[in-house]
Amino acid sequence: MKFTTQQIQDVLENKGYHFFDKNLPFNLNIIGVRSVNDLANNFDDWLYVVYRDNLQKMITKEFSITTDPGRYWLKNPLNINGTAILVPGQYKGSHRIGLHQGKYEALKQVGNVRVWRDNDRDNALHKEGKTYEGIFGINIHRSNANGSATVVEKWSAGCQVFKDVQDFNFFIEICKKSASIYENSFTYTLLEEADFMN
Repeated sequence: MKFTTQQIQDVLENKGYHFFDKNLPFNLNIIGVRSVNDLANNFDDWLYVVYRDNLQKMITKEFSITTDPGRYWLKNPLNINGTAILVPGQYKGSHRIGLHQGKYEALKQVGNVRVWRDNDRDNALHKEGKTYEGIFGINIHRSNANGSATVVEKWSAGCQVFKDVQDFNFFIEICKKSASIYENSFTYTLLEEADFMN
């Protein structure tokens, strides 16, 4: 595991972000960590789900994801201002279980997030400049339906995307269990690998 539960909690506390616990089962913390790599098209980021199980034991699961758009959409932006790159932050109640592109269950963006727009159509990820706030379809979903994807390409135009379908299936089942106990509302927190180097 790249980062420990304690390291994650420490970074959240340092940033003044909420950590969901209260000794309740399946009260999920869904946390992306963006790697220091600025080149597109790699599943080189991580998604952590931290929660307590039915026996109150703290569980931390780590998955391989991308928090960045693929090269295809960087070169072919869907938006006139450029391709979306999610700005790190904690977005309370930003997602709920719904259909991704009307096809399969994933976490759909339903609350505002902030994004940068990369509009120079090269392979580098430009995470700076003006930010835009709103609902942009920044979903949390899978890539290949049959195994693992090797490159990002069209799988992400700014979404947070799982590399491996089995990892994603586990994740969405945990989300369903949480929604059955509480409500269909999830907070997504995006951190950066550099946050753990201080």
